[in-house]
Amino acid sequence: MRKNNNTTEENSKREFIFQKKNYIFMGIGLALITLGFVLMSGGGSDDPNVFNPEIYNFRRIRLAPTLVLIGLGIEVYAILLNPHKKKD
Repeated sequence: MRKNNNTTEENSKREFIFQKKNYIFMGIGLALITLGFVLMSGGGSDDPNVFNPEIYNFRRIRLAPTLVLIGLGIEVYAILLNPHKKKD
């Protein structure tokens, strides 16, 4: 049995769907999502009968969810980014 040279040439020419640029943006998006969840955590009280108003501060209500949404937007951009697109 003889192997077909076309299949070996096709296998060697295959490329990954994502390139380095895609992975960089994915890393940035993942870092922002992680940072958002870290900023959102905490603020509880050890005693369930004591209310801690710190849970409603700017960091947990506005900043952290905004960072998570921006991170998700960057992830979508990283997936849709086409590094093979040529500039005219």
